[in-house]
Amino acid sequence: MPSPDLPLRPQVELSGLWHRYSGPASSGDWTLRDINFQLRPGELVGLLGPSGCGKTTLLRLIAGFEQPERGSVSIAGRTVAGPGRWLPPERRGVGMVFQDYALFPHLDAWRNACFGLKRGQDSSRAAWLLELLGLKGLEGRFPHELSGGQRQRLALARALAPGCSLVLLDEPFSNLDVEVRLRLRAELPGVLARCNASGVIVTHDPEEAMAICDRVAVLESGHLHQCASPQDLVRAPATSFVGRFVLQGNLLPAVLEGRRCQTAIGDLELAAEAVPVSAGGAAEVLVSQQAIELLPEEDAEAWVVGREFLGREWLYQVQLADLRLRLRLPLSVNYSRGQRCRLRLLPGEAARLFPSGQPLISLAGA
Repeated sequence: MPSPDLPLRPQVELSGLWHRYSGPASSGDWTLRDINFQLRPGELVGLLGPSGCGKTTLLRLIAGFEQPERGSVSIAGRTVAGPGRWLPPERRGVGMVFQDYALFPHLDAWRNACFGLKRGQDSSRAAWLLELLGLKGLEGRFPHELSGGQRQRLALARALAPGCSLVLLDEPFSNLDVEVRLRLRAELPGVLARCNASGVIVTHDPEEAMAICDRVAVLESGHLHQCASPQDLVRAPATSFVGRFVLQGNLLPAVLEGRRCQTAIGDLELAAEAVPVSAGGAAEVLVSQQAIELLPEEDAEAWVVGREFLGREWLYQVQLADLRLRLRLPLSVNYSRGQRCRLRLLPGEAARLFPSGQPLISLAGA
């Protein structure tokens, strides 16, 4: 057992990682740019971002299905990809769970679970995993005889059966119905902990990433914007993109004037401890969906575009010039499509200012 005074060696370390696809069908643009990232032992980290941002490519680089053009990949302190160094996937000791399960249709559940075991390796771990994942008694069934949730559990058992300490999951719950997806994602951290394994999971769903991951790495167009705990992402988003995509906040163009910030929904006051900024500076203000009040007003410039029922509240979409804002309002608020309205930041609600894409200070309603 390592000394408690010594830091644990990262399970995965990516250093200065760059990647782009080659070939006649490729644009030649970078899919990943200067990615630096560490996965700590026992962690579950989510790779979060919109489609095409590089999440799956990053997972494939760790697994060994792609090679970086620059930088290095290390697993458990061993460099597996880098200048003059390359280990194929089968020598990296990594378990992989795919979106489409990738089970062998001609093998039953037991033989699928044992597929990655070496000749002569004890199969008791596979039996334990099948029981842990609720598949005991289904060993003789073929994949087409299992439900979607059971197939995904079997894929996870197969990935963990060889004793891998690292599991990579590529949107493993996206093909499942809502109830099964919620149940399986809630079970995943506990299963990994029981197996003493770390995990990296690709998802495009901020709610999923924030619900189950110890940290979340937010990517956009090949850039890593921030890697932090869900609490830190909410408390201090590093860029306006993190605030918009992860927190689903409203971004408002703003102009800085001394200690005030002018926006389309009114002026915001800089916090008392904030340093005054140059007049006329351009910025963006991040305001949460719950922080804006909707007031009926016949001559107002904004109007209701639509609303969605969320069970305990409404999600309104409001158009203001070329801005489309999303507001969460109580069920007692009842505005119809086309309703003209005025927007106002609720007293005491905080907003966040991003001059040139970087966070600066907190603000509050004037």
